[in-house]
Amino acid sequence: MQALCVDGGYGGLQRWNFQELRQQFPRLLPVLARRGKLLLSCRGDGGRARSRGKNSGNGDLQRPRGKENVWSVDNELAEKAAEAEKPARTRRRTRAGKGPRRRGSSSSSSSSRCLVSAAMLMEVEAVLQTQEPVIIPLWNTFASSVSGIWKGVGAVFSPISGEMEPIGISNKGENLYDCYVRSRVEEIFSEGRVAEVTRKTNWVSLNSLGEIGKSSRRSGSSMSVHPKSDDFPSFESFDLAGAEVMEEDHLREQPGLVFFEDGSYSNGPAEIPVGEYDESKYFLCPTFKFEQCLVKGCHKRLRVVHTIEFSQGGADVQIIRVSVFEEQWDNAVNLDDDAVDQSARPLDVKPFSRRERTRPTDLAGAWKVFELSSTPVFDNGGSSSSSSSSGPSSLYLCMETLKKRSLPESPIHFGEEEAFDQHDVTVLWLPGGVTAYVDVLPDGVLCIGVGWYSDEGINLVMERDYGPDGKLKEVRSKTELKRRWSPDVDLV
Repeated sequence: MQALCVDGGYGGLQRWNFQELRQQFPRLLPVLARRGKLLLSCRGDGGRARSRGKNSGNGDLQRPRGKENVWSVDNELAEKAAEAEKPARTRRRTRAGKGPRRRGSSSSSSSSRCLVSAAMLMEVEAVLQTQEPVIIPLWNTFASSVSGIWKGVGAVFSPISGEMEPIGISNKGENLYDCYVRSRVEEIFSEGRVAEVTRKTNWVSLNSLGEIGKSSRRSGSSMSVHPKSDDFPSFESFDLAGAEVMEEDHLREQPGLVFFEDGSYSNGPAEIPVGEYDESKYFLCPTFKFEQCLVKGCHKRLRVVHTIEFSQGGADVQIIRVSVFEEQWDNAVNLDDDAVDQSARPLDVKPFSRRERTRPTDLAGAWKVFELSSTPVFDNGGSSSSSSSSGPSSLYLCMETLKKRSLPESPIHFGEEEAFDQHDVTVLWLPGGVTAYVDVLPDGVLCIGVGWYSDEGINLVMERDYGPDGKLKEVRSKTELKRRWSPDVDLV
């Protein structure tokens, strides 16, 4: 009979007679009964059959004018499955039952280091020391610890994506992302011999390149910014004492301020507005500043300021901005700057744009935690007892535990995910070992916390809790030491 043409797909055409074809392809008998001849295609490119025709000389057959013959059913089903999977692969991730989505910055790339994540679960493995009362810190000791000339760096970060945001504008109209700060902190006595700590901060802004490693678009092309250590002018090249004033603030013994003798503190309102929402006062959105300070070695400190807006009777909590300042102690306030050689004590703090960001793996694992907590005491009327006494009325407790911190469920690098669920954003992983988070716990407690991790395996934490009634519930200062001993050692 006439030979049938079979395209093996790997070496051109092969000639088969009927007997050989029946042995090699027994399932073709019903087809051969209906059609006296057949062209088979065994190629792996989706099973697109070719019609019988002449060879064009390059290994392919010319398509005839007649009807096209289709063979492989399996390949046809594979094509349909591939077409069905194609829209599923390009479909965005959706999470039903969650809040509105926010998009990251369109300028982000896959190399972006901006990271946010859900909260990290902290489990208590063992209690080394139960809660015990401790001595209430003295105001004079605290005021002496914070007083002096502090110089350092500062930056502002987005509460949504964790990216660095512009902190100023240069004379050329460029966005500036870093700043040098100089704070003069001293204790003064106002009328009635009421002691308070005043702070005056001067600053200069710099750095139009943005964060190190972050992609930047210039002249229509994308480039990666890698500023070196000598790209920015030094702190000593500026006259910070006569520079622009950033802020003037003061601290005194008042409800809402919780301080410790090493100079660390947590300052904010003693009560946030929570209650029935009055639609006629929709334009009233109380906004508060929550400042928390961590001290390392008595000569370096980290100040993180959350600016948070409460609307709809406290049901809607919106973080407006997150400001971070790292400072080192320079000299006493009674020493004139002209009498002190500034070049002899250069600033040992890098701008935030030149630092690596903290990773979740740095904080995951076992920790030995020493916790010092302060619980305010309210009278029967609901107001803090410190408002009617000379000092704050709080209960200070300490405890020591072994805890294990788990990795977050959904870490997100902006630029790698186009969209994300804003309700999952809890922790901001910022440069310099800094973490900042605002979370609403299942029992309705609002937790505002900051962390400061160092390569020595020490993580300093300050957390501030507000109860469902809007009153300050507790302030915790924690020193966490990463577990580096053998897990077989029993420390209990």
